[in-house]
Amino acid sequence: MSLRKAGISDVSLLEALCSETYTKAFANHWTGDGLTHYLEQEFNQKRLRSELSGTTYEYHIIQKDAKNVGFLKLCYATSVQLSRVENCELLKIYILPGYSGMGIGKSALTTVIGEAIRKGKEQLFLSVIDTNRNAIDFYKRLGFTLHSKTRLEVPDFREELRGMHRMVLQLRRKRRTTFRSYFTLSNGHKTKAFSSTTTSI
Repeated sequence: MSLRKAGISDVSLLEALCSETYTKAFANHWTGDGLTHYLEQEFNQKRLRSELSGTTYEYHIIQKDAKNVGFLKLCYATSVQLSRVENCELLKIYILPGYSGMGIGKSALTTVIGEAIRKGKEQLFLSVIDTNRNAIDFYKRLGFTLHSKTRLEVPDFREELRGMHRMVLQLRRKRRTTFRSYFTLSNGHKTKAFSSTTTSI
């Protein structure tokens, strides 16, 4: 598994990859034309180009054997609504279904953790649908704890899936060597370059 930070030249690729991975994971969470409208709002080229041009957001393309199999989106701007310390948030992480169970998500998230530490962040947040027990348990195994509850307020999303758990990882309480060693094991080779939200919609 490897991560490649996306740039402006990746806008078309990213638009297609984001739409494909999200649709395959969450198409049945929507009603009516909700999915179509969401994809148009979140992954249109104008928005992607704007976010890739700034420093607040980062998109990373997840690759396996030179194939693009997923993406993740991060917000590195500290949110005072989340906490009073330096924090960041994993907004999206999606991987094609055919590549699940390979440890790709774990390696990708480990990279995010390492990068957040290097940037001086003290907390990493993400959100996950509160009925998604597999995802919640996965994040707990990596050290995330429940922080608060929130709710999706978007049109045409199934009512029973609107509840969200916000989770947090305390980065300053972890030793950096712990993440470095963990990344070495999950990635399969030694490196000093760390390669790891919501799962949110």
